[in-house]
Amino acid sequence: MIVLGIETSCDETAAAVVRDGHELLSNVVASSMDIHVQYGGVVPEIAARSHIEVITPVIQQALDEANCTWDDIDAIAVTYGAGLSGSLLVGVMTARTLAIAHDKPLYACNHVEGHVYANFLTDTSLPDYSLRSAQPGFPMLAIIVSGGHSQLALFRDHFDYELLGRTQDDAIGEAFDKVAKITGLPYPGGPSVEKAAASGDPHAIKLPKAKVGKYDFSFSGLKTAVLRQAQALIGEDYTFPSFKLAERLSEAQKNDIAASFCRVACETIVDKAVLACEEFAPKSVVIAGGVAASRELRKQLTERLPLPIEFPAFKLCTDNGAMIATLGCFKAMRDQPTADPLTLDIAPNLSM
Repeated sequence: MIVLGIETSCDETAAAVVRDGHELLSNVVASSMDIHVQYGGVVPEIAARSHIEVITPVIQQALDEANCTWDDIDAIAVTYGAGLSGSLLVGVMTARTLAIAHDKPLYACNHVEGHVYANFLTDTSLPDYSLRSAQPGFPMLAIIVSGGHSQLALFRDHFDYELLGRTQDDAIGEAFDKVAKITGLPYPGGPSVEKAAASGDPHAIKLPKAKVGKYDFSFSGLKTAVLRQAQALIGEDYTFPSFKLAERLSEAQKNDIAASFCRVACETIVDKAVLACEEFAPKSVVIAGGVAASRELRKQLTERLPLPIEFPAFKLCTDNGAMIATLGCFKAMRDQPTADPLTLDIAPNLSM
């Protein structure tokens, strides 16, 4: 089973080819991040236009690097939600057109589920990929952490899962971005905050962990606490504008803020993961989403989980076509329903 996966939920235009749900044959990503950096975040219309410009050559490159023709492709998988409407529309319309033109079955994929399925890739001849030694076993606890999602899900089998908890406000990746803005660190916030944190004291600043539902998360209060502590460090009260903080904070203060935030934000995730492991005794734990690349989060999970954990390759944490192609493979191999290429629509607010 060889599947072409197409992912365009945000600012990355991505396509990949995966065989049998475990072998990565190609993975091509064209990002418009350099354009969005100057705006301090993703601009939806710019992202959509960038997808239109590059999606056809990206798909062709994915086929070429996999040494495949359309005759070799058994199915097409595409992200139809969640994500930015304009971005999703480009990917879905392209996939629909290709499915009709080449008479291929089409599978509609949930972006968040796709991130989880990046953990099922174990083999590749491509350079610079460090993949898992084996596919995760069930029951499987999935820790999903990104700019738009913070969730815990228990998978009893493929396509049989229960959402244990989710964020009640900001996702952890969004909180990273907001802390970066407070401290004047460049977008994207995750890598910038982690880089600054490496030079800071993770216990320099006292920050709270939210008390919400058993497996739910909240990062809004933590983000506000960072703001208040930053204001206090320069001797100002809550009325001091956040956008003026960076110019008053010293490099050492920024590093301490970043390190303290990073520690507490990751502890918030790991506390709930450890609790879920104690209650459900999963055979495996996987981490998925952009924040899965966090070295602090990986460190804490390795130290605190009651069972070993293997991590996805860094290239497979951010949005990519490989995760969608892998999910598409399992949909095909498990006889999941196909999508109608004449009617498939986007679902920007799709949830698990």
